[in-house]
Amino acid sequence: MAKDPTAAPFSATPPTPKQEDELIKRVHQDLIDDYDEELEMEREDWEHLEPGAPARPVETDSTREARNTYFKELFRMQGELVKMHDWIVASGHRLVILFEGRDAAGKGGAIKRITQRLNPRVARVAALPAPSSREKTQWYFQRYIEHLPAAGEMVLFDRSWYNRAGVERVMGFCNDEEYEEFFRSVPEFEKMLVRSGIQLIKYWFSITDEEQEFRFRCRINDPLKQWKLSPMDLESRKRWEQYTKAKEIMFKRSHIPEAPWWVVQAKDKKKGRLNCIHHLLSQVKYTEVAHKAIKLPPREHNPDYKREPISPKMLVPEVY
Repeated sequence: MAKDPTAAPFSATPPTPKQEDELIKRVHQDLIDDYDEELEMEREDWEHLEPGAPARPVETDSTREARNTYFKELFRMQGELVKMHDWIVASGHRLVILFEGRDAAGKGGAIKRITQRLNPRVARVAALPAPSSREKTQWYFQRYIEHLPAAGEMVLFDRSWYNRAGVERVMGFCNDEEYEEFFRSVPEFEKMLVRSGIQLIKYWFSITDEEQEFRFRCRINDPLKQWKLSPMDLESRKRWEQYTKAKEIMFKRSHIPEAPWWVVQAKDKKKGRLNCIHHLLSQVKYTEVAHKAIKLPPREHNPDYKREPISPKMLVPEVY
């Protein structure tokens, strides 16, 4: 077999100060590269490559400054989220966050930025599909209970048991009796969660009629986002006023002191994300957890160890 081109020579000699300095520079450059890639992924005014597609708008000083401010604040608060995450683990806190709102209101985008730098084993996202035929015969809250956090965990529900108050009511997926039973049960259910030691935070992402139409049109015209549009989304667009009425009833009947509703003004997606994260951090009384300094141990060197070469046939072609 040919010599492994991925193998690097091993040295048991500790690095010199100059080598250590070069290593730190490489680490910093790698971090910058990661952030640069995330910044590009965040940009939604990217230039389409399809023939005839509109070119990206010319960036002005004000838009550049606004975007720089957004990223500066986002990275700063994501650092605080990591501190909150560490405290949740260390203290055994249990946190549940509900994200509700109309289709295209920005719930998923906010969840992505909150969890972006957190351990997914600790900060879990629950986005349940439509109930199965078996789940439809269960107690309504039953399928949500299995996703509740254990000690040292936080769970973010991308839509929640409030489906019954919204989409199920508007689309006729539940009858009047089931709807009324939900509102009789949900305050007691949430009080029970809070009494058991779970902190429950409920967010409603609010957008205007015009903004939802704009975001739907963006999805229709973006081949990378068309998958986000479902027949249910299009049907919900027709029933805007019915959803508004359902939301107002939901607020009136489930806004309780133990678990109040918080409304995020999300017409501007970036501001909505920042305001939501800022508010979330204010609701959790976390403190910074001290960590011991991490020192990378030297690798043990066995002179009898020989690394087997990799066949060139196994290597992915280096097209780039």
